[in-house]
Amino acid sequence: MEPQDLRDIVLKWALKNALEHSGKASAPAVLSKVVGERPELRARIRELGSVVKEVVEQVNALGIEDQRKRLESSAPEMLERRKVVEAKELPPLPGASAGNVVTRMPPEPSGHMHLGHAMSFLLNYLYAQKYGGKIWLRFEDTDPRKARAKYYESFRSGCRWLGIRWDFEKNNSDDMEIYYEFGRKLIEGGNAYVCRCPIGELRKLRASGIGCAHRNAGVGENLESWEGMFELEEGEATVRLRGEMSSQNYVMRDPILFRIIDHPHVLTGTRYRVWPTYDLAVAVEDSICGVTHVLRSSEFAPRGELQNRIRELLGLRSPVIIEYSRFGFQGTPLAKRKLRPLVEAKLVSGWDDPRMPTVEGVARRGIVPEAIREFTVSYMAFTYSRKEFDWDLLFSVNRKVLDPVTRRYYFVPRPIKLSVSGSPSFVVSLKNHPDKDLGTREVRVDGNFYVSRDDLVGMKEGGVIRLKDLYNVALEEVGGETVRAKYLGRELVEGVPKLQWVTEDNVAADVLVPGPLFVGESFNEGSLTRISGLAESSVSSLSVGEIVQFERFGFCRLDAKAERPTFIFVHR
Repeated sequence: MEPQDLRDIVLKWALKNALEHSGKASAPAVLSKVVGERPELRARIRELGSVVKEVVEQVNALGIEDQRKRLESSAPEMLERRKVVEAKELPPLPGASAGNVVTRMPPEPSGHMHLGHAMSFLLNYLYAQKYGGKIWLRFEDTDPRKARAKYYESFRSGCRWLGIRWDFEKNNSDDMEIYYEFGRKLIEGGNAYVCRCPIGELRKLRASGIGCAHRNAGVGENLESWEGMFELEEGEATVRLRGEMSSQNYVMRDPILFRIIDHPHVLTGTRYRVWPTYDLAVAVEDSICGVTHVLRSSEFAPRGELQNRIRELLGLRSPVIIEYSRFGFQGTPLAKRKLRPLVEAKLVSGWDDPRMPTVEGVARRGIVPEAIREFTVSYMAFTYSRKEFDWDLLFSVNRKVLDPVTRRYYFVPRPIKLSVSGSPSFVVSLKNHPDKDLGTREVRVDGNFYVSRDDLVGMKEGGVIRLKDLYNVALEEVGGETVRAKYLGRELVEGVPKLQWVTEDNVAADVLVPGPLFVGESFNEGSLTRISGLAESSVSSLSVGEIVQFERFGFCRLDAKAERPTFIFVHR
């Protein structure tokens, strides 16, 4: 990469970061964003660090309007991505009336709950609340090869974390006898038949729109085959709906309704071997559970026709179906097929890794339920075209929730000793929040400090700086392992750079900085970086899980205490 190209990338992130924080960019935050976008630059981290420091200093010398103009000129899309709308009200639900709405959350317990589930479930829950209705938590567990006990609990705990309180809970596997009753009814009505085609042949015939010979069997023969199906081996027979083999909607071409699965179920053991497919189970359950409105992503759109057909043939009521577009987050797929290999290869620490889009992962990252709820209502409920969200959009909502309730502390990355001659010794009272009454903390100062090397870039002997919320000093020696300065007084001087600091009473701490899991189709090797530094000793009183703001660095969640506290960077 040419030097100018490198500077251009750094400049856009520096300008973006500055505009987000009252005109002052943070070098560590900019460095993290640049490496997140271009992980190959980690091999040039020293060179990159120097460029970042220089560009950040230049950007911070500009006024906010100049910063905005330069970003509009060089990378206008960076401004567009930062737009945040006010939280919206949910639009009216077609055919809904107060007290007569029933919705459902239908997870398949074959994986961990992720953001896609969370936002979909919130929509269904909030609509039930809006109309004074009820909501089901209903596990779609009629594929015994996929269902796992731990995944049922992942969804229960995830819903509780989101603040969702469901009215009813059930498992589809509870209703096997009901499915058998309806399966027999479809056969008796001439609407379903037992097919013995090998699965490969069946798929070819469906793709060609050609019915198989079993389609023409009579009701009596099919009922006899149905009774005998429970004694057959896996793959020897299926039950198929007599649909429309010429339909342009592929799912209507005599779809499978029951198949034999020789695998114990986590809840029912080996009691059942003939299992209903997704469409039959959903069609039946939505009706017998009294679901009035189904809110789901558009990937299920072709299946709506089939499910309604099944209900029509069985004399069951169909709900109102409302579909919204599929969505994702940049650099972070939601699909298990992309995430599971990362866990199995130990490229991430587990399903709760803070880079993962699972509910466990985003909670560990420091995204709070209130932010996910507001984001869902503001963006997802009004999205009807395929959407890939920028994480910064969710972060901006999360920041709005965290900012008024989060205590501030000092953290110094890449620390260097600062010795101030002539400094008085005294106890300073620091506010835990600049605008809210979140208490204070007392810190004794005596002229011995640590500041960040990054904050001293470009500064020379004779320059004046202010130790934030403390006093002004004049730099005397900058180049060595200890920076020396002279005390100038506590009066606030406008235009003087303000530096974070900690005293010798400090705590060594690490901050893990998550980034996008993928760059294009490849795993992002630089998706997790570690920043080491010193935090003020007050952080020793924090509990694991608490979120604080390290001033001029960002919001961080305490993840572990052990020998030295480890925080996870949430966002700026």
